[in-house]
Amino acid sequence: MLEPLRQGLPPLDPAAVSNAASCALPARYEAVRDARKFTRGTLNEWDIGDRFDDVCLVVSELVTNALRHALPSDTPRAPELGPPVRLHLMHWTGRLVCAVRDPSHDSPVARDSDDFSAESGRGLFLVDSFADSWGWHPLAGTLSGKVVWALFRLHSAD
Repeated sequence: MLEPLRQGLPPLDPAAVSNAASCALPARYEAVRDARKFTRGTLNEWDIGDRFDDVCLVVSELVTNALRHALPSDTPRAPELGPPVRLHLMHWTGRLVCAVRDPSHDSPVARDSDDFSAESGRGLFLVDSFADSWGWHPLAGTLSGKVVWALFRLHSAD
């Protein structure tokens, strides 16, 4: 159904960026709650809190996927490297991008499932449903892993 998108962030004018914020997330599931709290505070600060429900759902799914699939339980954790997952929120005029960085090189894969009662496996389907677009790209340079991002178009208040 959904093929992973291996591409960079959508074309956005860097000069139009108005705000950016990020937070490091530890390798435990309580980090999803922390990501939601960080997202709520940031969106309210940027005066776009009206988009919180959709953005929060997507942030929750992206962070959960990073914790569940990009950090296998047998992967050794090196405390000196810091938290392995990072949430970035970037606000351009009329657009918001949520990006989650993790140490895995594996591409995100949306599962095809007709079982709507299943408790897992629909995360990227939800991301695709609530965000205007999404994708991923591998990291380069000194950073290892990938970034999975979701873009939201913001409607101006007329």
